[in-house]
Amino acid sequence: MSNLRPAAFLDRDGVLIREVNYLRRPEQVRLLKGAAQAVRLLRRSGWRVVVITNQSGVARGYLSLSTLARVHARLRRELRDRGARLDGLFVCPHGPRDGCACRKPRTALIKEAARRLKLDVSRSYFVGDTTTDLKTARNAGCVGLLVRTGKGGRDGRFRVRPRRAFKNLAAAARWLAARGYWKGF
Repeated sequence: MSNLRPAAFLDRDGVLIREVNYLRRPEQVRLLKGAAQAVRLLRRSGWRVVVITNQSGVARGYLSLSTLARVHARLRRELRDRGARLDGLFVCPHGPRDGCACRKPRTALIKEAARRLKLDVSRSYFVGDTTTDLKTARNAGCVGLLVRTGKGGRDGRFRVRPRRAFKNLAAAARWLAARGYWKGF
């Protein structure tokens, strides 16, 4: 049996926190209803919980890397205050035209997370609110799940379908917890 663990990869905006057009300040961080409980349930069920997020606001000059670090410190604090914790948070700060390997739907962030956290991507799921998230899941070799919060899959960037769609992260977490990380697909 492999010692690699599967992950529940999560997009940040519209999945874990309220969608804000280019979130720029820590005080704008607002957990979505049930998000902390979802993270707690996933971790209790054996999943590694890892955020994978594009934050092109940095490249566009809307916020600095140090401000982004404060945003993520606030996110972690908001979760911690509700008894939840992330296993990892990986960010692409580049713009759409930068040609980096880390911007979703490319998969460098997932590969880095897998290497650093000893994850089995082939048994992992990616929970997102956009077709970009679903395309990222497909490109990385994991399963894409859609939540109807945030953009709710209406971004229309890619022609991809989720394995399943859920009202929110809490519903997706209940499904994953019932499924059990040890069962794979």
